[in-house]
Amino acid sequence: MRAACLIARKELASFFDSPMAYLVIVAFLGTCGFFTWWFGTDIFMRGIADLGTFFNVANWSLFILIPAITMRTLAEERKTGTLDLLLTRAVSPQQVVNGKFLACLALIFLTLLCTLPYYITVAALGPVDHGPVLCGYAGLLLMGAAYLALGIFASSLTSNQITAFVLALLLMAFFHFGTSVVAANTTGAMGQLFRYLSTGPHFESLGRGVVDSRDVVYFLSLCAAGLLLAGRQLAEHRS
Repeated sequence: MRAACLIARKELASFFDSPMAYLVIVAFLGTCGFFTWWFGTDIFMRGIADLGTFFNVANWSLFILIPAITMRTLAEERKTGTLDLLLTRAVSPQQVVNGKFLACLALIFLTLLCTLPYYITVAALGPVDHGPVLCGYAGLLLMGAAYLALGIFASSLTSNQITAFVLALLLMAFFHFGTSVVAANTTGAMGQLFRYLSTGPHFESLGRGVVDSRDVVYFLSLCAAGLLLAGRQLAEHRS
């Protein structure tokens, strides 16, 4: 665990040493702020003191931003040859993957933390049901963790960052809306399976303030699967 934390600290520092972290935070805040406060079904048009619009926009914003965060995590290491150097040390492939994941998750957490003024402002405008808001933030963090794991797995498959970005986007698209499309056109047990695999219903359930262990288990399972697959891929690369 100590090795993973050291890798995470180094990776997080590299995010802030480059424009990556700042671009992610500014892009996320700008997009979510624009649609939450100014455009479309914003808070003032709806006349309701909640963050429903923000969570809907944040859901899609993370879908676009996370592949951009994860595409360099392992692909760049493979391209520059530093991954081989890292794996020759007393560090397991899974520790490398876990460290990269923790750094990316910390960046997502910091980005969401920057949106707390939205919460404070809405609370000042009218009575807020705090349960759904807190569950919505938990849902974003859980969904973000699952997508980060998929993105890191995609990055472990190639040494090209653009390819890693596209692969991550395709993997996430399958769970983000692809499964819902298949479920809508499938009946029986197969339809139920694809409906369960879709991230949408699980996130929406948390956004309503409903804490269901099945939703939490779903996101954690998707996260664990992505990290284990990435670890196995690195182990094969080392051998």
